[in-house]
Amino acid sequence: MSIFSPKTCCPACSGEAACPSREPFAESGAHAHGDHSHDSHDHSHDGAEDPKREIRLLALCSVLFFGALILEDRIAGLAGRAGVYAVFAVPYFLCGVSIFRSAWEQARKGSWLNEFTLMCGATVTAVALGQLPEAVGVMLFYRIGEFFQERASAGSRRSIRGLLASKPTTAHVLENGVPVQKRVEEVEKGQLVQVRAGEKIPLDGLVTAGESQVDQSPLTGESVPLSVAPGSAVLGGSVNLSGVLTVEASGSFADTHMARILEMVEHAATRKSPTERFITRFARYYTPAVVAAAFLVAVIPPLFLSGVLADATFHTWVYRALVMLVISCPCALIISIPLGYFGGIGAASRRGILVKGGNVLDGLMHVNTVVFDKTGTLTKGVFEVVRITPAPGVSEEAVLRAALSAESSSNHPIARSILAHARKRGLPEPAPGPGDSVREVPGKGMEAVINGRRFLAGNAALLAAHGVAAEDHYHPGALVHVAEGSAYLGSILVADVIRPEAKAAVASLKRQGMSTWMLTGDREASAAWAAEEAGLGGFTAELLPEGKVEAMRKLGGTESAAFVGDGINDAPILALSRVGIAMGGMGSEAAIEAADAVILNDSPAKVAELFRIAKNVRAVVWQNIALALGIKTAFMALGIVGLSGLWEAVFADVGVALLAVLNATRVMNK
Repeated sequence: MSIFSPKTCCPACSGEAACPSREPFAESGAHAHGDHSHDSHDHSHDGAEDPKREIRLLALCSVLFFGALILEDRIAGLAGRAGVYAVFAVPYFLCGVSIFRSAWEQARKGSWLNEFTLMCGATVTAVALGQLPEAVGVMLFYRIGEFFQERASAGSRRSIRGLLASKPTTAHVLENGVPVQKRVEEVEKGQLVQVRAGEKIPLDGLVTAGESQVDQSPLTGESVPLSVAPGSAVLGGSVNLSGVLTVEASGSFADTHMARILEMVEHAATRKSPTERFITRFARYYTPAVVAAAFLVAVIPPLFLSGVLADATFHTWVYRALVMLVISCPCALIISIPLGYFGGIGAASRRGILVKGGNVLDGLMHVNTVVFDKTGTLTKGVFEVVRITPAPGVSEEAVLRAALSAESSSNHPIARSILAHARKRGLPEPAPGPGDSVREVPGKGMEAVINGRRFLAGNAALLAAHGVAAEDHYHPGALVHVAEGSAYLGSILVADVIRPEAKAAVASLKRQGMSTWMLTGDREASAAWAAEEAGLGGFTAELLPEGKVEAMRKLGGTESAAFVGDGINDAPILALSRVGIAMGGMGSEAAIEAADAVILNDSPAKVAELFRIAKNVRAVVWQNIALALGIKTAFMALGIVGLSGLWEAVFADVGVALLAVLNATRVMNK
């Protein structure tokens, strides 16, 4: 059953292995079943794909139907019963021709018991019993219900289709300085692309010229525009808001974040949740059971209870059996349940979280422990200057200038973080002159002679080798001691900092009843600091990749634990855990591929948000199951004892389907 098709209560599609080949975003809504064509059963009723045409048809049928109801007695007086039949026949066939055609197509394929044959059989029998208004009413209100269900389904698909609309199609490639328009698929790695204000950035890359604000909300869910300048990384599919940018493509379109997003979203619909599979299996047995029960209701009282019941005629009990058939249609279940899951997938995508299927949302409901990786997940994964501690009588700027003199020629990550911090504070890099020298001391740090002055930046051992005392102490990162000549100036602490939203995310998970843990290969002291800063329940440190897998198994793994990570070494654990969640911004390809869900902006806060979405989906799904089965059971019982007729049955059937669909669409707005 494809949740992208306009209507999804097709019993032929209800098996667990249904619809193996799909085109989820095809405009026609048709899909294939094994080796037989299913295009005639797209549930469009010759108009669902054209809302205006369907509205006109339903309006015409409504006018004819209610006009016939009002004028029924006058028509009977003028033209007799045949005239009444003729007047009601027009709206009946206008509404019913596509339903009869769908019933015939399904019957030819061996599916005799489905919603279409139920509607056709019930209304034809009602006509035979002389219940003309009821027969037309069943057809008309069934079509009206189908129309509103399709509109609700289309609304829930809109956010996913918005991702497709975000796909860039052309790029202005600079050839000899002149922009030439090309298809994005033709752009190669290393080529320069010009992006004007208001245009979509066609591929991932680095800004080489220009400054602007970039809207990345279609990709990451981040509403605040990102300021970019030469050297900034940008994502394909984001929008250049102002200025002209020149971007160097970091790869082809197939390698971009946007391409990965589209691929994952297209495959999300094929992964059905256990609840969806249960309902489709249930519907496969439910319809024959109801038909059998209706048959027994129609024949047993007239044949065997005529002496007991006052009105045990075939006319009465066949009519009551028809009421059962009309109310029994399982549309509300089979439409609204996958729609609920799809609504959850769409809601998550709008918030920058890609969920790879409804089964992931169900899996989150079995998780009681959330396990985090440290570097790149709870922390930013890049070194930053955390603290500058000057010696007495020395300013922070003096410490930073001296460190800059020693580190300016180094490509070490610690040196680059000090240089970046100095640039933020507006300090110029020193330009080496004649006679100046810069030397790296392996394992210790940097030594530089600038304008005859010696600068040292490194560990305590480096300074001790030059007769400068520096006290080393525990620190969650790298402590760079700085000296000029024989004078100790102070220290700079460089560390991988905790993400600002990590602590709030962990607290939110705890409020939802989750226990939290961290698995990391870092040393014990660094792991303890990170766990305390984030408020985690505990940690296991100094783990090799295979040790992480074993530790994950002990924490619940495939049964009750979710893992959040970003590195290549996290891929096995992401695959092992009940639900694997990858950081998609800086995460490795292997981690993103192995994960069940991907957070596009690397924010741990999205993990807690994903659990909230999953809980909303589960609540709505079970509300719909209880609503549909409860109301249908009640009205079937009322129909059997004669307290409800076809009018009540059709309004109850359409009403419960619309209520279930509207309830499902609430997930999109939560």
